[in-house]
Amino acid sequence: MKRDLAAKLLEWKGSPHRKPLLLQGARQVGKTWLLRSFGKLAYQKVAYFNFEEDRGLDQLFEGKLDPERLVRMLSLSIGQAIEPETTLIVFDEIQESNRALSSLKYFQEKAGQYHVAAAGSLLGIMASRPASFPVGKVDFLRLYPLSFFEFLDASGESALRRMLQELREVEPLPDMFHARLIELLRIYYVTGGMPEPVRIFLETNDIERSREAQRSILTSYLLDFSKHAPNRDIPRITEVWRSIPVQLARENRRFTYRSINDRARGREYADAVSWLEEAGLILRAFRVSVPRHPLASYANRDAFKAYLLDIGLLGALSELPPQTLLKADRLFTEFHGAFVENYVAQQIASRSSGELAYWASEGKAEVDFLYASAGDIFPLEVKAGVNPKSRSLRVYGDAYSPPILSRASLLNLRQDGRILNYPLYAISLFPDLAGKSRVKKISASAPPYSATGMNRTS
Repeated sequence: MKRDLAAKLLEWKGSPHRKPLLLQGARQVGKTWLLRSFGKLAYQKVAYFNFEEDRGLDQLFEGKLDPERLVRMLSLSIGQAIEPETTLIVFDEIQESNRALSSLKYFQEKAGQYHVAAAGSLLGIMASRPASFPVGKVDFLRLYPLSFFEFLDASGESALRRMLQELREVEPLPDMFHARLIELLRIYYVTGGMPEPVRIFLETNDIERSREAQRSILTSYLLDFSKHAPNRDIPRITEVWRSIPVQLARENRRFTYRSINDRARGREYADAVSWLEEAGLILRAFRVSVPRHPLASYANRDAFKAYLLDIGLLGALSELPPQTLLKADRLFTEFHGAFVENYVAQQIASRSSGELAYWASEGKAEVDFLYASAGDIFPLEVKAGVNPKSRSLRVYGDAYSPPILSRASLLNLRQDGRILNYPLYAISLFPDLAGKSRVKKISASAPPYSATGMNRTS
C-alpha cells in the first residue's frame, strides 16, 4: 500500500543533514513494509535486520559500538556487502536491543556515509532504558494508520483522491462522485486504516475476516501492556483502554475517570492515560478556553477527550457488528456520532503530529477541533449527518472572528455564509482548502447561512 510518508523518506535520503532515522508508530501500522519498500525503490540494496525475530543479532552489538566494525559483522551475518550510500540498513524492532539503539549515536557521529533507518513500536521505545536513547542523534518520523486518502489509493480509487486534492473552487461535487465517496467512507469506518484489516477486506470483500484481524491487533496490544508497562500499572492501563468506547458514547465526550469505574480517581489513573498516549494507542484533544498561539500553552491538561488511534479498532473494541454499521446511516450516528468525531481526530492527528485541541466556553458552546496553521487558528465543528445547524461555531465566530468557520458533515462541499462545509471524506483538505480556493471571507456580522443554502438542506 502506497503511504504518503514515503515522500518524507525520500527527503530524508537526500538531506545533507541526514541522521539515522527512527520511524516510530504503534504496532502493526506498517512501519516494516514502508521501510523495506522504500529501500527497494530508492537504493540498490537493503540490509534488513529484525531484532525481535533474531535474538542473536544483539550479540553483534556487544563490545565497542564502532560503526565500521558493526557494518563488517552485519555484512557477515547476512552474507551481503553493505555499501555506503547505496545500501539502506534497516534495524527493525530496534526496541528489543538497547545496544543497537545506542549505536545510532555513533553512526551519526562517525559514519554518516551509511544510511541507517530503524523502526520501533512506540511502546518498546518508550520502555527503553534512558541511557540507551541517542538523544539529538537521530531524525524522527511517525507513521499512523492509513488516512482515508491513503485508503482511496489502496482501494484503486486514486483518481477520486486526485480530484479532491486538485480542488480550487468551493462548489459541490457531482452527485455521482459525492455518493461514491460516501460509500467508500462507510467502508473505511468499518475497516479502519490498519494495513492488515484493510488488505484482507480489499482482497476478500469479507468484513468478518477484516474484523478478526482487528481483534487480533487488539489482543496483541493487551499482551504488549504486560510486556512493556510497569506491573503495578497494567490493570489501570487495561481499564482505561477498555473504557474509551464508553467515554466516546457519552453525549459530552470529555474524558471522566468516573466512566472507568465508580471508584476511579484522576490521581490514580492519570499515569495510565499518559502511558497509552505516549504509546500511540490513544489521541488526546485538550480543552482550550482562549484560542491563541501556541495552542498548547492555553490548553487545560486536566480537561480532554480521548480517541482511539484507529476508527476500525474502535469498532472492534466496541464490539459493534460490522454488518449493522454498514446499514443505512447507522455508522454516522452510532454512539452519538462518536465514530465521526474519532475519524476526524485520526485524520487531523496524522497531519499535525498528534497535537489536538478543542474549544469550550463555560458550558455555553463547544467546538470540536482547533487547528493552528499559517499563523491562524481554524475552528472545526463535526456533524454526524447532514444537520446544518452550527450554534457553537457561530458563538466562536462572533467571539474571535477567525478567517473562516469550518464544518465537517455528510453534506457536499459548499459555503453557507461564513461557514465552509467540508464533506467528511474531504476532511484531509482542512484547513488548506480555505487558503487555496476562492473562499469568500465574510465578516462576523454576516448571517451564518445563505437562504439558498438553507433551502437545499431543509
